[in-house]
Amino acid sequence: MFSVSNPEHYIPILLFLLVAIGFGAVSITVGRLIRPKNPYKEKDSPYECGVPPINDARERISVRYYVIAMLFLVFDVEVVFLYPWAVDFNRLGLFGLVEMMIFIFVLLVGYVYAWRKGALEWE
Repeated sequence: MFSVSNPEHYIPILLFLLVAIGFGAVSITVGRLIRPKNPYKEKDSPYECGVPPINDARERISVRYYVIAMLFLVFDVEVVFLYPWAVDFNRLGLFGLVEMMIFIFVLLVGYVYAWRKGALEWE
């Protein structure tokens, strides 16, 4: 029976914790000792696909960017539901076909709604 009052039950946990902390500390220390130390201006500057940075990296991004990203994720994740349906199409029969047509119709309505609202325009 396990009892909380016996400290010998906590020895494996303590050893595991010490090994984990020691491994991290040793890895960082060894890396700091053996890496080359020759900083220069080009090395310390941010890298943006080979193009020198023009302005501050903390500039404001349009909300449209996030809306388009969220719409992409919503439609992409919902399309993933088509794969299991296609795998079990023979077993599901007409009932599965009707349900999937309703699902695709709802996706199509959402897509048309987003299109008409201008959420897919990038200007």
